[in-house]
Amino acid sequence: MLQFVGFLAGARAFDGVPPMIGGALVALMTLWCTFVPSFMWIFALAPQLDRLTRQPRLQGALAGVTAAVVGVVLNLSVWFALHVLFRHVETVSAGPFRLAVPEWTSLDMAAALMMLAAALALLRFKAGMLVTLGAGAAVGLGLRVLAG
Repeated sequence: MLQFVGFLAGARAFDGVPPMIGGALVALMTLWCTFVPSFMWIFALAPQLDRLTRQPRLQGALAGVTAAVVGVVLNLSVWFALHVLFRHVETVSAGPFRLAVPEWTSLDMAAALMMLAAALALLRFKAGMLVTLGAGAAVGLGLRVLAG
């Protein structure tokens, strides 16, 4: 997602540079700045990881980080699901919280059926992730072409 946003920003940022080139350059920079520092920390701390995970104080901190990461991934999944399944999603403030509330009449039935088919393929029929993604992309492209 971050790389996609970087691409869009780069495609619009430079005067006199074709949008695809500017987008590609900023997407590469985003990729580099996102992953290189993380891998540097991983390679630096990997030899100490076994010793660190046995420390009782750090076990609680690592459990907290794991829970936070799961929460962020879940939040992003729900956000994407709402914006894919519904054409209109309104953000409503509820005290300190902001809630995304879909307009139920704007349900995209094709997206809902594709989501259900993908869930069945993955969970019931144990289809591979790449096969399911490829089939979903092909069906989505076909529907887009048919819709004009």
